[in-house]
Amino acid sequence: MDNTNQRRIPINGEIWLFLRGLIIGKILTILVLGGVAWWLLRPYTLVRKNTVATSSQNSNPTSSFVSNFQSVANVPVAAANYGGSAAWAPIRQLIDSQIQSDRPELQLRYQDPNNSSPSSSSGISMLLDGKLDFAQSSRPLTDSEYSLAKQKGLTLEQRQVGTDGIAVVVNPSLQVPGLTVDQLQQIYLGKITNWKQVGGPDLPITPFSQRLEKADTAIFSGNKNLQSLSLGSNVKYVSSSTEAVRQVSKIPGGVYYASARAVVPQCTVKPLPLGLTSTQLISPYRESLVTPEQCPRQRHQINTEAIKNGSYPITTNLFVIIKQNDVQAQQIGEAYAQLLLTDQGQKAIERVGFAGVR
Repeated sequence: MDNTNQRRIPINGEIWLFLRGLIIGKILTILVLGGVAWWLLRPYTLVRKNTVATSSQNSNPTSSFVSNFQSVANVPVAAANYGGSAAWAPIRQLIDSQIQSDRPELQLRYQDPNNSSPSSSSGISMLLDGKLDFAQSSRPLTDSEYSLAKQKGLTLEQRQVGTDGIAVVVNPSLQVPGLTVDQLQQIYLGKITNWKQVGGPDLPITPFSQRLEKADTAIFSGNKNLQSLSLGSNVKYVSSSTEAVRQVSKIPGGVYYASARAVVPQCTVKPLPLGLTSTQLISPYRESLVTPEQCPRQRHQINTEAIKNGSYPITTNLFVIIKQNDVQAQQIGEAYAQLLLTDQGQKAIERVGFAGVR
């Protein structure tokens, strides 16, 4: 019995050593595998944390803007009548169709004026008459429009969504380095009547303009002393930029001003640099001058950077005009403005030749 008991002791000890080694080996294996798994899943964990953090930031109700059309809240289910400035044509053609595709619940229906050409004035008038839910304007509301709205028991709000440059174009044959803002204003007031007075040839100036009360752009908006003055008797009035460009291309001394987006890419006229002084002339187009022979294979591209940073001397703002006294019309107008103020909307506005406001 004693010998038997003595033989069991080393056997039990060997078993214990074996089991201890096995357990330690298992523990080490688990630790190693756990560490490998943690390392492999670490990038996903970090990405997930970043995603949650980003999602929290984007859902922050205090955030002023959202990234794209589909992210805009409170877009009403409605059919919206709208219209206004001719300068907004590229936005209506390219951006509004994209809004329509992404947010089909808001049906945008453009309305032409009955007895006049599309303009900021006609759009605002139609809005006040209840024919539009919102208007597109390329100038601020006037005192008379605010007064008329008040008489009708209405309140109008203007929401800026972009900026446009006002460009001056002349006949391609005219050789003149450019104009200062003051020289341009004096031309349209009838004080400067010959191109030799501004460094050009001995040639009479033939200025073209839309009537100020109907025009989408203004060259006197920055000078209150000139706003009440009438244009010179030599100014020839046109109903549209298309008509003006046609006339300037025929008349060697012709000149016209309008939205840069409307006239700078045209092949039959030449855009002029403008400046506050004759030594600081800024071109409304990027890079070098495109000759008529190169156009339409090449066209002038709008100098949106100069318009955006304020170095270009004459600009005008693009506004969505919202009627606040009609609940549905107000919701529609505010939703449309918010869509254009998204990252997607602002990038699209710049792609069509305007400058964004953000």
